Amino acid sequence: MQVKSRHHLRSDEIRDLRETIERRTGVDLDGDTFEKVDLAGSAFDVVLVDGSPAVMYVDDEPFLTVTGANAHPPTEHVVTVDAGAVSFVSGGADVMRPGIVDADEAIDGGDLVSIAEETHGKVLAIGRALVPGSEMLGDSGKVVESVHHVGDDLFELSI
Repeated sequence: MQVKSRHHLRSDEIRDLRETIERRTGVDLDGDTFEKVDLAGSAFDVVLVDGSPAVMYVDDEPFLTVTGANAHPPTEHVVTVDAGAVSFVSGGADVMRPGIVDADEAIDGGDLVSIAEETHGKVLAIGRALVPGSEMLGDSGKVVESVHHVGDDLFELSI
C-alpha cells in the first residue's frame, strides 16, 4: 500500500471522528495526534492516532481497524465467535451463524461490526452485518461479510 497523501485533522474533524467512533463502538478514542492517510490502490483511507492506524474509512464511514479495536476494545457493535471460527475469521472468511456465540442486539443489517474471539476477547476482523444482531445466532447462513482482518494489507500497514 502506497501513501497518496496525508494531513493532520483539524480540531472539528477530530471531534466529529471521536463522536462517531464513540457512537458506533462505545470507544472514547483519545489521542494527541490524528493524521488522515489516503492510500493509493486501497479501498480504505486510514486515520493514524498517535502514529497507529486506529481508524479506517469504509465507504466514507469511519470505524476502528483491527489494530484500533485491540488497542481500544469496543463495547458496542461486537460479534463474538467461538474457537472453531477463529482460524477462518482470521483468514478473512465471512462469519457464519454456527460460529457465533454472542452478538450485540443493537446491530442493524448494514452496520460495521468488530468480530472478537470468545476466549480472550481479541478482535480478529471488522465486518459488515448482513442481518440484525438479534438474528445472528442460529444453525446456518452467512451473517457478517468480512471487510478487514488480522494479517491483511491494512493490518500489516506501517507508515
